[in-house]
Amino acid sequence: MKAIASIAVAITAIVTLAACDVKKTAEGNVTVPKYEVEKKQAGDVTLPKYDVTTPDVKVTKEEKTVNVPTVKTEEKVIEVPKVEVTPAKDK
Repeated sequence: MKAIASIAVAITAIVTLAACDVKKTAEGNVTVPKYEVEKKQAGDVTLPKYDVTTPDVKVTKEEKTVNVPTVKTEEKVIEVPKVEVTPAKDK
């Protein structure tokens, strides 16, 4: 039941966002600061080397007897949320 409610909320959010009508109401302005960078000396990079020995992993199967719960379902009539969205441009 929680899964159905989660799906309904997700679908509602998607439909709501898709139904938005966005209009630009003002121009934006971004002024990025300017920097000057000067190289003071030459660089040298030597990365270390590693020898890595990984473990051996073996995955196999074996049969075991375990207790597994069983779930019974029944059909019921319940109330579920109904969402109607009017897009902004249709208001």
